[in-house]
Amino acid sequence: MTEVTRGIIPGNGGTQLLPRVVPLGMALELMFTGDRISAADALRLGLVNRVVPQAELMGAALALADKINESAPISVRMVKEATLKGLDMSLMDGLRLESLFSAIVHTTEDAHEGPVAFAEKRKAEYKGR
Repeated sequence: MTEVTRGIIPGNGGTQLLPRVVPLGMALELMFTGDRISAADALRLGLVNRVVPQAELMGAALALADKINESAPISVRMVKEATLKGLDMSLMDGLRLESLFSAIVHTTEDAHEGPVAFAEKRKAEYKGR
């Protein structure tokens, strides 16, 4: 967020997004000073989930994508939607939304496959249905 050092302000949601990710005091400090932070500080603040050497970046990203792809696709989609929509709701409304999505997910073939695969000690074969 170096914009203030150039006489402008962070655009594209910068003033709104950063304080939702890091503590307010840190967000303001970064935006007021335009200081750059290290990868280690970005990790400590929760701006990134992990730090890997440049040479390992693509492999780490693909490994994470593979791990996500092992989960039931409808469940992943519903978790993402419930989480993001819930951020703009009260806790009670977010819990109601989660309950609604949970009921929908429980009607899928994948919701049946997961526990069966677990009981049979095998990898689940999700079909997105």
